Amino acid sequence: MVTVAQPRSRLSASSRRPFAVRLPSVRELGPNWYAAVMGTAIVGTAGDALPVRVPGLHTVCAAVWALSAVLLTVLLAARAAHWARHGDQARAHLLDPAVAPFYGCLSMALLAVGAGALTAGRGLTGHAALPMAAALFAVGTAVGLVAAVAVPYLMVVRHKVAPGSASPVWLLPVVAPMVSASFGPLLVPHLPAGQGREALLLASYAMFGVSLLATLLILPVVFARLVHHGPLPLALTPALFLVLGPLGQSTTAVNKLADMAPDAIEASYAHGLGALAVVYGVPVMGFALLWLALAGAMVVRAARAGLPFTMSWWAFTFPVGTCVTGAQTLARHTGLVAYEWLAIVLYVFLAMAWAVAGTLTVRGVLRGELLAARR
Repeated sequence: MVTVAQPRSRLSASSRRPFAVRLPSVRELGPNWYAAVMGTAIVGTAGDALPVRVPGLHTVCAAVWALSAVLLTVLLAARAAHWARHGDQARAHLLDPAVAPFYGCLSMALLAVGAGALTAGRGLTGHAALPMAAALFAVGTAVGLVAAVAVPYLMVVRHKVAPGSASPVWLLPVVAPMVSASFGPLLVPHLPAGQGREALLLASYAMFGVSLLATLLILPVVFARLVHHGPLPLALTPALFLVLGPLGQSTTAVNKLADMAPDAIEASYAHGLGALAVVYGVPVMGFALLWLALAGAMVVRAARAGLPFTMSWWAFTFPVGTCVTGAQTLARHTGLVAYEWLAIVLYVFLAMAWAVAGTLTVRGVLRGELLAARR
């Protein structure tokens, strides 16, 4: 999904050399690589929930989700080896203000794959779906809450943040609890009626609030940086799409939570939460479309100036996918066909972006040209 600014890609130059496979060592794997897992998982889950039935679509979405689960397993093993063999470098990443926010991607990768186990991947996981989803929810949520506190803490007390260096990447650790908030409702029906269901529902609402209020603190700083210091560096320009993440994910979360409210809390509160889903979701989705247009214009500008391929191109996947699921949930709550069409159009963009980012990532890995978060 994302990475920090990197040196200009050498993919175009390398295309003139004979093809050679040179797989990277674990030393080259930074936490930003979890973005590929997130972007892949949401292609499967969002596609499986589309309001149209296309022959074979469910099978394809299940296969894409399975791919995300394999990628997650491989990356977890590789990152564990990275910490074991290159612990000093891994700890240095936490003290680097440009790299530390990517630790939020670990949480979102776990959660994205876990949610898919109960949706797109249910046919593949069978009876293991619920245990798998519950385990990934618990671990992903714990990691996300730690990152949401630890990364801002490090930014304040340890990182040397230069004036005008604010970046949409700062949103990554605080968006993770919002992903938990949209995952929690999938587990609510599997808990006994009473205290268990109500506690999980309200905990999910609490994480919704944690992420939303933190986003409202960071987003004005990011926009102020753009206004006062100009566009982001070319290689980092796709990161502007990260702003769509908390917007689309919060719309998804508030609508999914409203779906589960009648079975978890008192009817009077449930009715109010159903109204909140629409009252909140409609204007936020409107702002998401505004930001999509702004970010898209900035990317077009960067492309004309020679935008290189980096892992930041994965920002075109997961954040857009959250807008797909947000539009899907609004379509269900409002009954408007316009939201169904919005979900379909955004999903087409998502699928194309995933195919391009995935193809270029595989090519870059095989040629040994994709580097870690920092050289």
